[in-house]
Amino acid sequence: MPSRRELRDAIRERMCAESGTLVREAPEQVAWLYPSPYAAGMSSLGYQTLYRGIHDGGRVAHRAFLPDDVDGWRASRVPLFTYEGERPVADYPVVATSVAYELEIAGLIDALELAGIPPLAEDRDARHPFILAGGPLTFSNPLPLAPYVDAVLMGEADGTLQDALDVLFGTRSKDDALNALGAIPSCWRPSRDGDAMPPIARADDEGLPAYSQIITPGTELRNMFLIEPERGCHRGCAYCVMRRSTNGGMRTVAKERVLGLVPERAERVGLVGAATTDHPQIADIVGDLADTGREVGLSSLRADRLNDRLLSALRRGGQTVLTTASDGASQRLRDLVQRRAREDVLVKAAELARAHRFKRLKLYMMVGLPTETDDDIDELVAFSLELSKIVPLSLGIAPFCAKRNTPLDGSPYAGIKVVERRLKRLRKGVKGRVDLRATSARWAWVEYVLAQGGAAEGRAVLDAVHAGGGFRDWERAFAALPEDRPRRAIVRPSDRIDRRQTQRAKAKAALPVVA
Repeated sequence: MPSRRELRDAIRERMCAESGTLVREAPEQVAWLYPSPYAAGMSSLGYQTLYRGIHDGGRVAHRAFLPDDVDGWRASRVPLFTYEGERPVADYPVVATSVAYELEIAGLIDALELAGIPPLAEDRDARHPFILAGGPLTFSNPLPLAPYVDAVLMGEADGTLQDALDVLFGTRSKDDALNALGAIPSCWRPSRDGDAMPPIARADDEGLPAYSQIITPGTELRNMFLIEPERGCHRGCAYCVMRRSTNGGMRTVAKERVLGLVPERAERVGLVGAATTDHPQIADIVGDLADTGREVGLSSLRADRLNDRLLSALRRGGQTVLTTASDGASQRLRDLVQRRAREDVLVKAAELARAHRFKRLKLYMMVGLPTETDDDIDELVAFSLELSKIVPLSLGIAPFCAKRNTPLDGSPYAGIKVVERRLKRLRKGVKGRVDLRATSARWAWVEYVLAQGGAAEGRAVLDAVHAGGGFRDWERAFAALPEDRPRRAIVRPSDRIDRRQTQRAKAKAALPVVA
């Protein structure tokens, strides 16, 4: 097992490879925790932006991450400590955390326990830090976070985080802090507010854009500087929580400001946002960056916004794979979810990819949308084979999970067996002529239960984590939930084929846990 010195040396080595790290002194210090490993945390533009924002407010943020090897760290018996401060996370008066998606709640539990902090808020007292949460999860459904946090900043926290920290460092007790946080309209206090959700916050447009503070080789986006040329999305796809982040419409940042914030040291630049290709100057931004010799990446390419000028700029920026989304297996399903990706638009995207010598076209889409049938999958097979004759094609498949605060909120999960059967039908249909990669139907079901669930489902995460964290542990934890709890999710791992498995899981869940 690693010693404290070995763990510290590994973190110091990682920090030595960083550029832009903020190391300074201040009396008020925050443990800035990310509930996933370093590579994921340092790829989060929001996490990096608020790291800088805490320092801009006269305080310091010391980063901490879920270890890459949770079991190894646990075996070392070394309390989780911060990067910049090399202090135990539990020694800080405030632990702030950003939660991106539902399954990161398990990471938050692990991180708090590694720090020696009771994960359940009800088990903490004045000796323990105040746990303040925020992040992308707040745009959809943060209710499963309720058992573990003291307060949640809903929506864009660029402007509210400083107000919350002013309260937390300016009050003498947790009770006083919770009372005072009630003055922040977007702050949710589970112990006081119950399930009543406040409105989400909108950042001041003058504070845009978000951009990286630290450039590091230790991420999948190796040494890439991230910046958002726009925030929000005006399209309103029926499944997407980003429709709730528009706050009146997509907000764009002028080309000159975007380019002016890119540091000279940045050799790779990622333009990040929910609808980057809808920025009216996006081709100019990409082209100007590429013309300086930088590699340029772009998220959220919309097929109906692709043209020769933009693709030429992307190729000059070093891109070799053109990635966009169709989301529905058929035109009928794309119409259902209000996705503007008609077949002719996708065919044009493939032709543009070929014309500009991209190695392949990659399409993201969902399986398991409401009313989907085998006929929709067969349409996808035929269309995929048609596209593959134009340019090599990859499909990235994700099972559909209904999110709260979207028009498809409350839609049932298709079922593990159903999703797996349709993926098998798709693979058989394309016969190896299309590269196909799909995320797990099982873990998508877990995500769905949490996305549609409440505090009870959130509390079940603790049982799943303590039982080992495997899928069957999650299945048993959800199956053991009381039938009379407030709920909207259909806690069912699959279609009726799996009903006996669920019944067995409930019986097993009634057995005592042996340590």
